[in-house]
Amino acid sequence: MMQEFISITSALLILTGAIFMLIASIGMIRLPDFFIRISVLTKASTIGLGFMLVGIALYFNHMSIFLKVTFMLVFIVLTSPVSAHIISKAASHIRIPFWEKTDLQDYLKADETPDDPKTKKSSYGGRKKNST
Repeated sequence: MMQEFISITSALLILTGAIFMLIASIGMIRLPDFFIRISVLTKASTIGLGFMLVGIALYFNHMSIFLKVTFMLVFIVLTSPVSAHIISKAASHIRIPFWEKTDLQDYLKADETPDDPKTKKSSYGGRKKNST
């Protein structure tokens, strides 16, 4: 009886992880610009992989598997956001255009933007800077 419960729970966790991965895949196709795509990809795939790994650990129910899954989860949770940040920052420096509906006010207030922070608009995506 307990083994059936563990099997069903692990199957539901793996299915939930697969749904998050599907959402990440759809986001890669449907979302308008690079920065939004990488945000969705990082979050949804990290959460999806987390659910899948926990489901695998429950299914096999062995200490060595739990230990390996724990190390994988820690590694993924630590490296995925950092790598997405580095890739986004590199894309910003080579001037990958933002979506035209993106609010850039906080971005332009930052100290390390490729644009002059004193301007009111960005030069990204064909936008022109103010002449002030």
